[in-house]
Amino acid sequence: MGFFPAAFDALTEQFARLPGVGTKTAQRLAFYILSLPDEEAERFAQAIRNAKSVIRTCSVCQNLTDSDICPVCASEKRDKGLICVVSDPKDVAAIERAREYRGTYHVLYGVISPMNHIGPEDIRIKELVSRVAGGDVREVIMATNPDTEGETTALYITRLLKPFGIKLSRLAYGIPVGASLEFADDATLMRAMEGRTEL
Repeated sequence: MGFFPAAFDALTEQFARLPGVGTKTAQRLAFYILSLPDEEAERFAQAIRNAKSVIRTCSVCQNLTDSDICPVCASEKRDKGLICVVSDPKDVAAIERAREYRGTYHVLYGVISPMNHIGPEDIRIKELVSRVAGGDVREVIMATNPDTEGETTALYITRLLKPFGIKLSRLAYGIPVGASLEFADDATLMRAMEGRTEL
């Protein structure tokens, strides 16, 4: 016999399915939702329903949008000849926070991962190739994570795009600003050496 009603357990279970949310946090969230006034709980539920029905992917870059083309792709101030390839919409948000990048994006929605049975056909690579084949792109920046799957994906895409004769680059990796060399791992130090710049 459980301590709480089945409906509470079902709500907790749904919260626990969210990334990074454990059982205790899921339970706290469920208690919080139940403590809300009915109108606020309904607004919360409506926001989820609305997001699911309105948000879709941009027909150009595959990022999240509520119209056919996202604000980045629609902007006249963005350099359409420059594409930054990321694995997830969260990565777009991270790069935009820096306020330095003025090009466009392409969201893959994953990375090649044979261990998880994710191949090139399971992510949005063909849409990227179609964009590059259109002829207006001069450079593609690979901004997938510097792990095995991210590197594999970047290399695979680079091989596909090489025949188009465009510039292909990879984000530089190395020692973070404010970090101490003594705490850097070997792979990070190697990347930092490889990606060094002239002063």
